[in-house]
Amino acid sequence: MPHRYPQEAALRDGRRVLLRPFAEKDVDALYDFFHRMPLEYRRFAWDNVDSHQLIEAWGRSLDYGKVFPLIALTEGNRIVADATLHMREGGPLRLVGRIKWMLDPEFRGVGLGTTLVQDLINIARERGLRHISCMLISDLEADAVKTLQGLGFTSYVQPAYGTDPDGNQHDMTKLIFKL
Repeated sequence: MPHRYPQEAALRDGRRVLLRPFAEKDVDALYDFFHRMPLEYRRFAWDNVDSHQLIEAWGRSLDYGKVFPLIALTEGNRIVADATLHMREGGPLRLVGRIKWMLDPEFRGVGLGTTLVQDLINIARERGLRHISCMLISDLEADAVKTLQGLGFTSYVQPAYGTDPDGNQHDMTKLIFKL
């Protein structure tokens, strides 16, 4: 049965969040979310989340068949997490989805990341994908690596594969989940 949104999720600490797909009306709220994140999180984002124009472009060009963006909101409609499932239309990786996410530090360690990843896994299954992958910075995102391994992801470490904004190299962990 396909996922239905919005849906409420209960976190381990008793707080509740609303999960739903990102929509064009959420551009300013998503931009605000990224700017509430500490610089050390933003500087390692896959995209330049400091660019309001980029977030606007995401809102204008939504195609849930290519990228499924899922947000988590508090009662006051404040975004506290952003997670995405990226899919390809063709080629040898057309049945492999890629996931990314960012969580508000106040919502880490309470099951929100796990909930979002499990939702994206289910959506990937519904869409007929065979694998999901993600790439994490081994040292800086060690908790996320451990969480995904606990969900059944297989991990591979590539030494010095990533480079931070200061030019320092970091080991990267590629994680793959077979659906």
